[in-house]
Amino acid sequence: MKQLKAIKNQSPPNTDNRRLELREDQMRRAGYKVIDTIIDHQLSLDQKFPVAIASRNEMDILLEEPMPEDGLSIEKVLDFVDRDILANCDYLAHPKSYSFVPGPGNFVSVLADTLAKGFNIFSGGWATSPAAAEIEIITLNWLLKLFKFPSKKGGGLFTSGGSMANLTAIATARRLRCGDDFSKAVIYMSDQAHSSNIKAIRVLGFKKEQVRIIPTDLEFKMSINKLKNAIARDRLEGHSPFCIIASAGTTNTGAIDPLNEIAAICKAESLWFHIDGAYGAAAILSKKGARQLKGIEKADSLTIDPHKWLYQPYEIGCLLVRDHRWLSKTFMAKAEYLRDIEGNKSEINFYDHGIQLTRCFRALKLYMSIKTFGLKSFRKAISYGVDLAEQLEAHLRMSPNWEVISPASLAVINFRYNPIHTKYSEKELDALNQKISNAIIESRKALLVTTILHEKIVLRMCLINPRTTLKDITDTISECEGYVN
Repeated sequence: MKQLKAIKNQSPPNTDNRRLELREDQMRRAGYKVIDTIIDHQLSLDQKFPVAIASRNEMDILLEEPMPEDGLSIEKVLDFVDRDILANCDYLAHPKSYSFVPGPGNFVSVLADTLAKGFNIFSGGWATSPAAAEIEIITLNWLLKLFKFPSKKGGGLFTSGGSMANLTAIATARRLRCGDDFSKAVIYMSDQAHSSNIKAIRVLGFKKEQVRIIPTDLEFKMSINKLKNAIARDRLEGHSPFCIIASAGTTNTGAIDPLNEIAAICKAESLWFHIDGAYGAAAILSKKGARQLKGIEKADSLTIDPHKWLYQPYEIGCLLVRDHRWLSKTFMAKAEYLRDIEGNKSEINFYDHGIQLTRCFRALKLYMSIKTFGLKSFRKAISYGVDLAEQLEAHLRMSPNWEVISPASLAVINFRYNPIHTKYSEKELDALNQKISNAIIESRKALLVTTILHEKIVLRMCLINPRTTLKDITDTISECEGYVN
């Protein structure tokens, strides 16, 4: 009887379903199964390996198949996805996922994304989704206030991530500062600036010789003296400086460029001041971060990535600007088929503020998570990450085996194995630390990759996950020491 009941409850294959629909009972069973799978995953995450290792050949063998003409039951598809797809991805929300800028997400935002996708909300224009547009405006206004941007004139939009936010910002700067002719325009950034800025500049049609990479100082911050010299030299040679990109929390070290000094240069030289704060800007919610980020309010445009240190699931980036009209001047393109939904000036059409016409309702997850947890919880979570990196630095400095290469800054720290009582050459140290990283990743116990600072291969941790503990980290450090011999 049990077997017959189980067979009866299985959905039949979807072989002829032109409406692309499931029955109500199928939808409920599948929906509950998906939610249960997500909750089970989150509750057991610390018991899983954070690292997935598989070759292209292994994935082809496991997953590759012809496009099916006939469908399977949704239960079989979900089982396949859970067993063979989800189990073969890195878990960046894992407490021992230390590399890159590992966004841990939160369950409220998962529910928000589910609602936004379930209702299939188009968030491009006011007329089609006035409540969605209003929520985006409200959430952007919260961020404008947080970063002390002009409350009435300021604006922005949510994007897919920091790459698209930076692209949107530089496109706006080019339009407003250069017009149609940008053949002599020059843009400045440090040697620690994020690669997405270079990609954006290339996409926007600038040549390599129009980009000035400014060296950084010993703290990996943009050298102000070298920046001033580069601008002066370009002016003498007949070039047209138009934009400086500063970093508020570099990916490598968490360094913050001298924002106030760069703002003063931009004002004196009539240059656009863009700050890439995709990773670090959210640290303004901590007392230490707020002190370090002074001057961020002077930017013409600011990139923030809520899917990093504001704990949102992928993907959601954000661009803020001092004047919302700058975006519409850059991106508005009148289309005949949109003339009936243009609305008035207060009813913002976000498709006029950026590249995308069709936009998903990204704002809902950030809005719902702030409404649910309150800003105080975000402040505590961010402060915890800043403090955790400093605790790790203290732990490493007490050890005879580890050398701190760049101190804790905005929850990022770089270090390497370099024992006091053993003499290694720089080449040997590079090989040894690469070996440690490779070994810990191959064990799948932690995601800990290397970067290069001052021509040294070093281990880097970014500790923004509020579920990571000091014990998680010290256990990983002990594991690393075990791979030395």
